[in-house]
Amino acid sequence: MAIENIPEIYTNRFQEGTDLFIYDFRVTHNVVKSKVNLSMNMFSFLQVGSKYVHIADAAVAVNEHQSLLIPKGNCLWTELLNQDEVYFCKLLFFSEDRLCRFLNTYNFRQEPVSEDNSYFIIENDAYMALFLQALAKLEEPHTGFQKQLLSVKFDELLLYLIGKYGQRFIGYLFTMVSNEKSPFKTIVERHMYSNLKLEEIAFLCNMSLSTFKRHFLIEYKEPPGRWLQDKRLTRAREVLQKGDVKASDIYDDYGYSNLSNFSIAFKNKFGISPTDIG
Repeated sequence: MAIENIPEIYTNRFQEGTDLFIYDFRVTHNVVKSKVNLSMNMFSFLQVGSKYVHIADAAVAVNEHQSLLIPKGNCLWTELLNQDEVYFCKLLFFSEDRLCRFLNTYNFRQEPVSEDNSYFIIENDAYMALFLQALAKLEEPHTGFQKQLLSVKFDELLLYLIGKYGQRFIGYLFTMVSNEKSPFKTIVERHMYSNLKLEEIAFLCNMSLSTFKRHFLIEYKEPPGRWLQDKRLTRAREVLQKGDVKASDIYDDYGYSNLSNFSIAFKNKFGISPTDIG
């Protein structure tokens, strides 16, 4: 699957060095685990549909009643339609330099935060609805006046969210200007119970598959395929032993394309079929 460089691929409206950029994204078909390289931080204001994002060390799902803020870097996007409707998401991209100017202008200071998330979910409200209406008028900021107005609206949005979420949001903004990257092991272990393939986890680590495998051997002393299978099957057995679900309900959650393959791997490891647990 090709890597999409965003927002660069969004028409010739995007110019290198742009600090703020708006784009209305629409699709008429489901998009599953699209590989994306974000060169800017991004607000995703979902209007119609649902969205799932795998970021370096986390995964998050949002609906049309929520907005999502994520940092630049590699991620996997899944965008799903609501029945026969068009998927519609308004995107607001901003550079690290623009965020730094905001933090410096209003003299915010970094303080320790209790959470360490790779994303920030915003619950939409009346203000957000009005903000998006205003943003729709600024989708073609060709003039200096429109660019200045977009800059003012960006500051307004951040100030509103700081008022709504307080120090938790300020702390998250500071994580977006940090030069620290998520450690390799953190990314791997956040996704070890997911259904992501090796190449998808490697992508989130910003590595080729061959580099990822070499690095994995150094860190864990065994091949990643065997290690992940062991972790996922062990977790699957724990889930089945609780008796709330059947093997047919969970095989996809742990990276298996069908029940038969899951059952064979499970029996090879534990000597018992997953359907016999209960």
